[in-house]
Amino acid sequence: MTTLKSFLRGGAFIQPIWIFVIALFVFFSLMSEYFLSLGNINNILVQTSTIGLLALGMTYVMINGNIDLSVGATLGLAASLAVGLQPLGLTVAVLASLAAGIVIGAINGLIVWKTGVNAFIVTLGAMIGVRGLIFVYTQEQSFYASNFAFVDFGASTIGPFPVLAIIFLACTLIMHLVLKKTGHGRNTFAVGGNPEAAMDAGIRIGRNMLINFIIVGFFAALAGVLLATQMGASTPNLGRDYELWTITAVVLGGTKLTGGHGSISGTLGGVLAIGILRNGMNMMQVPAFYVLVILGAILITVLIIDQRLNVPTAKGVRA
Repeated sequence: MTTLKSFLRGGAFIQPIWIFVIALFVFFSLMSEYFLSLGNINNILVQTSTIGLLALGMTYVMINGNIDLSVGATLGLAASLAVGLQPLGLTVAVLASLAAGIVIGAINGLIVWKTGVNAFIVTLGAMIGVRGLIFVYTQEQSFYASNFAFVDFGASTIGPFPVLAIIFLACTLIMHLVLKKTGHGRNTFAVGGNPEAAMDAGIRIGRNMLINFIIVGFFAALAGVLLATQMGASTPNLGRDYELWTITAVVLGGTKLTGGHGSISGTLGGVLAIGILRNGMNMMQVPAFYVLVILGAILITVLIIDQRLNVPTAKGVRA
């Protein structure tokens, strides 16, 4: 039993989420001869790139012991700016979009840092407020790209591989290295695991959290820009419920809601698990709402298992 606990906590070489991903690959490859085709694998990567980019930043914030519910709204605002500001030039539109995400992340981080208000409440307010800004800016209208280079970028490839998938995987590698190999990454774990001990060790807790909120804001904006290139347009409701998909992917990847534990490799597995499940069931012509039921059940099961494995029990007392 001790060995099993160690394995499920990530002590083994293969994380549990990757066993699940491999199982999904095997299952759907047996159910459909087209599932393992290069074209379909590329489709999965492109389809998951949006949630994947959001999940990269969310992983850092959740390891800190916080959460950001505003990522979907930030994505929507960035997409609207990227499309709506194109008459000013494509570079201006993209930079303004990324800057908006950074500013929103910085505001969230500063409020959490300086006021001590729970991040759930702060970012819930930001989610509502930013969504309102989108409707004000767009006047409840959809925007359509006027620059053909913008749309072409969303469909571009390098060899057989989509550029959007390459960007996502490159960002994943970078964020993995930052988390594992830098002082900021180590401090992120320390702050989420034991804030008091981190403070005693001289770690600037507020600064660390602020940087991570800026990171998630940047990735939300980047995801919005790239999603707009895929669609060639933006809508006021773009990004709704994306925060739920993102949190689901991060939690499935093994990041704890209480902070102090998580990994980018696990998050990548969680993102791919959702993408493979949605893609495979679509190829099997299963109605989309069944995916929601299955994912909900999987998420609850994962949380129950995690709770059972990590809540200490006193001798002779049943937890």
